[in-house]
Amino acid sequence: MATAHEAEPSWEDLIGSNNWESLLDPLNLSLRKLLLRCGDFCQATYDCFNNDQNSKYCGTSRYGKATLFEKVMLESASDYVITSFLYATARVSLPEAFLLHSRSRECWDRESNWIGYIAMTTNERSKALGRREIYVVWRGTQRDYEWVNVVKGNSEPAECLLNQTYEDSEGKSNDESEQTPHVMFGWLTLYTSDNPNSIFAKQSARKQLLRKIIELKEKYKHENPTIIFTGHSLGASLAVLSAFDTVENIVHDIPVTAFVFGCPQVGDKAFNERLKKHSNLKILHTKNTIDIIPRYPGELLGYVNAGIELVIDSRKSPSLKESNNTGDWHNLQGMLHVVAGWNGKEGEFELKVKRSLALVNKSCAFLKDELMVPGSWWVEKNKGLVKTEDGEWIMASPVDEDLIVPET
Repeated sequence: MATAHEAEPSWEDLIGSNNWESLLDPLNLSLRKLLLRCGDFCQATYDCFNNDQNSKYCGTSRYGKATLFEKVMLESASDYVITSFLYATARVSLPEAFLLHSRSRECWDRESNWIGYIAMTTNERSKALGRREIYVVWRGTQRDYEWVNVVKGNSEPAECLLNQTYEDSEGKSNDESEQTPHVMFGWLTLYTSDNPNSIFAKQSARKQLLRKIIELKEKYKHENPTIIFTGHSLGASLAVLSAFDTVENIVHDIPVTAFVFGCPQVGDKAFNERLKKHSNLKILHTKNTIDIIPRYPGELLGYVNAGIELVIDSRKSPSLKESNNTGDWHNLQGMLHVVAGWNGKEGEFELKVKRSLALVNKSCAFLKDELMVPGSWWVEKNKGLVKTEDGEWIMASPVDEDLIVPET
């Protein structure tokens, strides 16, 4: 609840209609809660992803659309429903941090990975809110961050995302090179690649997404819809790219917001200028000031930052180690812990919402040892092995409700 000194912002304010003016310092409580919700949606992609290359289901979600939120123990899981899963492939070889494949000869699909989902508020929750909230959530990288040294920061023209009708109405200068937006090749490849050999990625992640957004936009056009993109790390880059694509090509009269965490740079100045021309698109980037990933690929290669930044500092929390591990600085749960207690660069760290400290160590060991929370404690029971009646331990197959099936 807002204090006497803190007027409750409207939903439009929270999603950036006024560029979050007066909401970031100090961090408004309602905005803080919205950021944490988006962060928890991102964390769900990590918690459900099967990254065990010994499993023939490596690269999928362990849980189906109907059970995912419940099984990752998402707060207020019953208020949201997943409508679609998203799958990605790549027309070139990318590091395993991006696309992870099973070693099994019975692999579910050798060409693609599960890359995220589309969710929305339930009918009951939408009615109570007076709006339909649609969330597009992209999965981030699974391994350490050595991929930065492997994936070159080469850029590529983003012509495949540009709306030619919009370009014609705007006109072009004589210098075409300055006019054509460029984005990082790796992000664009994952987003736009398809593979006819895959029953999950016959269409690119881009086409899967836009088709579903068009469907939801039409279905809920009378329910005051809002579209929110969110992601962490690689997922943050995909969130920015896909949010831009959405407003560039199919959504012009609905507010679209990207809440991203630890986002690498996506494109060049021309891309950023094109992005800013869409008044219905807002981007808020939450980043840890000591995190190196948001500085990649770098200004020397022509990249610029996109959106408005909420810069936090994990060193302010008394619960976190003085770590020299760059993975800790970039860890999503570490950032969400800091968001929960952030009171500005000059303010004292103090948790403003109830959030378990143990969450920080879900996939790292960033908490101080005296807090007695084991590191990387979120693991599948017995790493997915089950004991058969004859005493053998084997990799379990998904239960019926979690079986992976192509999207229709």
